[in-house]
Amino acid sequence: QVQLVESGGGLVQAGSSLRLSCAASRSSGRTFSSYTMGWFRQAPGKEREFVAAINWSDLNTYYADSVKGRFTIARDNAKNTVYLQMNSLKPEDTAVYYCAARTWGLRIVGNEYPYWGQGTQVTVSS
Repeated sequence: QVQLVESGGGLVQAGSSLRLSCAASRSSGRTFSSYTMGWFRQAPGKEREFVAAINWSDLNTYYADSVKGRFTIARDNAKNTVYLQMNSLKPEDTAVYYCAARTWGLRIVGNEYPYWGQGTQVTVSS
């Protein structure tokens, strides 16, 4: 079983930065070396959309075109934490951001991630 807890959301002005964190743990105590971690977001009235993903072991990453060049996904192995650094935020980035996990393989479809956090709200004012 995998547990994911997001934090770091808030209300910021357009052009600002935020860093989201996702603290990950496994009830078995085993590592995440065979996992892929993803960030998704869902704005009011819209479908959930892929934001970014990272393979825990080889650090390969993949980004949605809408955030490429502004957002960076990274992980801290010692802390079992995944980060989403968000720069140059825009009002259209406003959404609830979710951390997700799956066993190996970069995927952009949310249904392919069996583990999810509770989400953290990001609001960007113009």
